[in-house]
Amino acid sequence: MTAPRRGCCEALLVVGLAVAASCARSPTERVPPTYAGEIAPILFAHCIGCHRPGQSAPFSLLTYSDAQSRAQLIAGAVQRRFMPPWLPDHLDPPFVGERRLDDRQIALIQHWAESGAPEGDPRQLPTVPVISSTWQLGTPDLIASPPRPYTLAPGAGHDVYRNLVIRLAVPATRYVRAMEFLPGIAPIHHAVIRIDKQRAARADDGVDGQPGFDGMAANGVQDPDGHFLGWAPGRGPMVAPDHLPWVLNGGSDLVVELHLMPGSTPIDVQPTIGLFFTDAAPAKSPVMIVMGSKAIDIPAGARDYAIEDRYTLPADVEVLSVYPHAHYLGAEMEVHAVLPGGATRSLIHIRHWSFNWQQDYRFTTPVALPSGSTIVMRYSYDNSADNPRNPSKPPRRVTWGPQSHDEMGNLGVQVVARTPEDSARLAESFARHAAQIDVAGGEALVKADPASAAHAAFLGISYVRTGRFVEAIAQLERALRLEPRSAANENFLGGALLATGNVTAALIHFRRATALAPRDARLHFNLAKVLAATGRPQDAFVEYTRALAIDPAFGEAHQQVGALLFSVNRLAEALAHLQRAVELLPESADAHGDLGGALAEAGRRDEALVHLRRAVAIDPRNPTARENLSRLEQVKPR
Repeated sequence: MTAPRRGCCEALLVVGLAVAASCARSPTERVPPTYAGEIAPILFAHCIGCHRPGQSAPFSLLTYSDAQSRAQLIAGAVQRRFMPPWLPDHLDPPFVGERRLDDRQIALIQHWAESGAPEGDPRQLPTVPVISSTWQLGTPDLIASPPRPYTLAPGAGHDVYRNLVIRLAVPATRYVRAMEFLPGIAPIHHAVIRIDKQRAARADDGVDGQPGFDGMAANGVQDPDGHFLGWAPGRGPMVAPDHLPWVLNGGSDLVVELHLMPGSTPIDVQPTIGLFFTDAAPAKSPVMIVMGSKAIDIPAGARDYAIEDRYTLPADVEVLSVYPHAHYLGAEMEVHAVLPGGATRSLIHIRHWSFNWQQDYRFTTPVALPSGSTIVMRYSYDNSADNPRNPSKPPRRVTWGPQSHDEMGNLGVQVVARTPEDSARLAESFARHAAQIDVAGGEALVKADPASAAHAAFLGISYVRTGRFVEAIAQLERALRLEPRSAANENFLGGALLATGNVTAALIHFRRATALAPRDARLHFNLAKVLAATGRPQDAFVEYTRALAIDPAFGEAHQQVGALLFSVNRLAEALAHLQRAVELLPESADAHGDLGGALAEAGRRDEALVHLRRAVAIDPRNPTARENLSRLEQVKPR
């Protein structure tokens, strides 16, 4: 007896059920993904930026044999989300350049590895992307590197922090739209690039016989106004937000802070930096709010030590980027904004912090926060033996400090305000907040280590910045007793004494500072300002001239010399110095205002108007520039 014949519709139903049954099978029962078909596209898109010859990763992933031999290693790394290195959770709006894999991609790699890492049909293999081994944005306008390499000696896995000074041939101010960082073959875990406007780092450069100097957070250097420049492996070019290039003042140096991991043989470290300029000045001036705590004091063994900081915005802003920072004990980071109505807006959440993969994170679309919003940051730390990144075994008490075995808890928030007046109000408000952070941190450090001259000096300087001059004098005098030959402490003590009206004692300490560091142009400048303010213009002129002999590109010194020369009717000489000051300090309202006043005196009305208007545009509250501009606009041209 023959089986009944099935109709077409019934046959289709059976086929459909078979397909559904196939889809219902577990992943291990499905046809496994192949390298050529599914895995290579993932690796090419997310991994070979670092995992290729000549880059920082320990092995290449350009070929099937490269990936097949490490299939289980790759699967484990992506399953733990250790690779690709991307720390924050996904937000809306997302961050620029997110490197994370989605759940589907991770499942494909897991399935591929568990199935024996099949190659598949080589004809399906996508073309390997062409990635430049040098400049991704084309040829930079300026390429610079240290004049000779720093030799990283072999070590036992201990990290090294080295600052390399790069002297730039940039005589006048430029606007930088992008920067690229080429590490070479050096094992650089991350780098922070800062500006040294006064070239103070040159004094420490090479003192120990090698290029640069050790440590973190070198004195006198700073991030570009409102920007952070940080590089880590896998990071592409550091491109400024649209219409917001950063300002590189003429005569400045770059100081590159490198986190290095020694190997078994000596390695030459000589990174190269490429700068891409634009002629367009920034449309607005971003402000970098740096929140955090310097009162960190983590007991040995503590698993969930936490810090918190809150800052309420005095103006409407747009948040462009955030930069969280901690050291090896950092565990979880959570930052959000509490809006005036009580709603919250997440700004970043890192569940598993890694010191080795830090960077700044820029939103694809700026996040608008109204005035009255409170930014809240909370970081936790793990100082237990169970923390595999803990540098101390057994764990020890850890306080705030700049070295990697110390701890930090900072949050940089890059914002732009609507108006210059809002930007000024924001900067003033935040300066007060930052000063209180420093005071609390200094008091905690002195309590933890009363015998430290550095801690006493830090607390004294923090007191100066909050107007607590009597307390500042006591701490700075104690710092000098602990470390008598400190030019910096003599200088700050002179400033504190001057603020209390004790001019005679202040001058003694300013003179001691210049005697201890006769090649420090800034100290001669400070002494000159005090001499000028106390009615000794001739002596002040001598000190300003000494500062300029040491540092001919010292913009503020040119400005002050110009003002002194103007006051004694040496107009031609005054104009030369004031014009040079504006070249070196194009964003200084005072420099433009002084030059405008001198040009007006010289009868050069049109030129004077340009500089006075520029001064008022930079600082609308500048009283001298506003008054001079008003008077000059009322004078009819001849």
